[in-house]
Amino acid sequence: MKVAVSATGNGLDSEVDPRFGRCAYFIVVDTDTMGYEVFDNANLSLGGGAGIQSAQFVASKGAKAVITGNCGPNAVRTLAAAGVELIVGQSGTVRRVVEDFKAGKLKSTTEANVADHYGMGGGAGGGAAVSSFGAGGGRGGGMGGGGRGCRRKGTGIGSGMAAYPAPPSPDASPSGSRDEEIALLKAQISELQAQIEGLQSRMRGT
Repeated sequence: MKVAVSATGNGLDSEVDPRFGRCAYFIVVDTDTMGYEVFDNANLSLGGGAGIQSAQFVASKGAKAVITGNCGPNAVRTLAAAGVELIVGQSGTVRRVVEDFKAGKLKSTTEANVADHYGMGGGAGGGAAVSSFGAGGGRGGGMGGGGRGCRRKGTGIGSGMAAYPAPPSPDASPSGSRDEEIALLKAQISELQAQIEGLQSRMRGT
């Protein structure tokens, strides 16, 4: 069985990228042999529709399940239509989540856990702070552009929070705006936790 994992790097020991549609790489793993193929995500910089295109891409590669951190409603619908199982809320290495999947420890879902356009930052810079783990910190610092995140020397963590759309203004008061704001904040927390885990893993390996 083939499983597609959103990844920050191009190997089984790379961290899971919390973004699905705009992840750095897709690693398609054969669960029987643990052999794998790596694909650059050509949809990383799309202005819209990245989730749909990414879902169609992994389905075309024969993946029967997707493991990722966060997935929006458009991608969820596309994966469901293609008969691809979806597992969200995952972090750690690609190898670990695939092993957990093989052991039956992961639970699939049919619901999105972030809003549309999650992880959208524009161009090759915004929204890519997580993938800087593999580069040893060369790219992370200047990516946020909005001055909202944290910049630390040599970590590559950058100000990645700028990849998220700003929470809705209270003045706008659209229906469900508070729920959307909470969902976005939870997504930010999830990505920061993934970044911290990646840094801790790198520190342990030094």
